[in-house]
Amino acid sequence: MTAESVRRVYRRWKARAAALQDDVYALYLAYRHAGVPWYAKAWALIVAAYAFSPIDLVPDFIPVLGYLDDLVLIPLGVALAIRLIPPAILAECRAEARRVREAGRPTNWTAGIIILLLWLIILALIFKALWSRLHT
Repeated sequence: MTAESVRRVYRRWKARAAALQDDVYALYLAYRHAGVPWYAKAWALIVAAYAFSPIDLVPDFIPVLGYLDDLVLIPLGVALAIRLIPPAILAECRAEARRVREAGRPTNWTAGIIILLLWLIILALIFKALWSRLHT
């Protein structure tokens, strides 16, 4: 493999990653759009929240499997959500997502903190349920 072919592959993967980021943000925008059906909104919210969440289903430090959700689950979830959203609304949301990325606007830390707090609450509830089972 030549250096030029490696650069081409790198550029292609980088473009795909940017498109996936745009699509995830577009799903978030579609979730907030009034013209999107409730079931599409629900799925778009789940996929966007999972993609933006700092906690993965399989932690990244686990060799090979750790990146499986990033490489498989998120793209599959995005693909399904895209099929559920009306095409005109999706095009509008994708254009807005592209504008946001190109403008270089900062990341929304508030959303990240809310997602992290939700995960902490879920983990606390699981821990509480396990603790009560072990001590009864």
